[in-house]
Amino acid sequence: MAIISSHQPESEAPSPTPKKARPREALLSGQELPQDTQEESLRPQTLNAYIGQRELKEVLTVATAAARSRGEALDHLLFYGPPGLGKTTISQLLAREMGVNFKMTSAPALESPKDIAGILVALQAKDILFIDEIHRLARVTEEILYTAMEDFRLDIVIGKGRTSRITSVPLPRFTLVGATTRYAALAAPLRDRFGLVHRLRFYDQAELTQIVLRTSNLLKVPIEKDGAEEIARRARGTPRIANRLLRRVRDYAEVKGNGTVTQAMAQTALELFEVDPRGLNWTDRRILEIMIENYRGGPVGLDTLAAATGEDRQTIEDVYEPYLMQIDYLQRTARGRMATPRAYAHLGYKPELQAQQQLLDLG
Repeated sequence: MAIISSHQPESEAPSPTPKKARPREALLSGQELPQDTQEESLRPQTLNAYIGQRELKEVLTVATAAARSRGEALDHLLFYGPPGLGKTTISQLLAREMGVNFKMTSAPALESPKDIAGILVALQAKDILFIDEIHRLARVTEEILYTAMEDFRLDIVIGKGRTSRITSVPLPRFTLVGATTRYAALAAPLRDRFGLVHRLRFYDQAELTQIVLRTSNLLKVPIEKDGAEEIARRARGTPRIANRLLRRVRDYAEVKGNGTVTQAMAQTALELFEVDPRGLNWTDRRILEIMIENYRGGPVGLDTLAAATGEDRQTIEDVYEPYLMQIDYLQRTARGRMATPRAYAHLGYKPELQAQQQLLDLG
């Protein structure tokens, strides 16, 4: 089985007004960073060895077994969710389970029809084509995929004007796996052509602890279980972040300790990197503090919050809000964003302050 990768997986769509992230904040980004050079070697090699996403694993186990028994290609699949949850890894494991080639690209790289056409005609039967950030496909490229996915043919226009004609090139039955962080941004005709659509969820602490212990074994990092649990607790429910934090704690333990990652060592190291016990960084806390101190806990409009924090609205919406909502520190309402009682408690604000603010709102 050949695995052909033309672009980095799981890349986050650039924001309209790119802003350079602070190095310590980048630790808690689900995006793949240039320093994540060992990420490929840490990926599991079989679907059974994959930790987490239990429901999805069960569905895919059945789907791959059925497809193999019939000698058919898998249905087209669409995975969506925040970056770093394993969309690329699961897609590669599907290719291994099916014993077929895995070809990977990203939507921004497919600038013209000839780019996607070249990839499609090179596919073999049952191959898996993975397109990252598929919601960013150019419209003309997307329309080519419609007939390729549904009828397994490629329509090519030859000539121009009155002499032009359409020639159809048959394609082998292949599997397209799309990955996106913005499911709603996909065009409806494209979404409808996927046989399986699944949202990847954040991981719980027990799953992340297993991942940290597995990674530490692969990297030969001495670690105690409570040290792994401390890293998992601050990893924002994301395996990529857990692995990244483990590397930074490993460095700290080697320089400041005897190399073994204990709970105390992990706490001290992660406090140095401004990662608090719930996995919040400086910007997370700043968003909540501004909502509470300046706007009485909300509701606050997204544009107002972006202006007050200095972050662009897409970064707040795609990077910071998902986790804050997951841990019930922030709520989206029709009127705007609101800080929850859990956020007040975590940041040390008195509950009486929130009650007073709510009375003022009612008045």
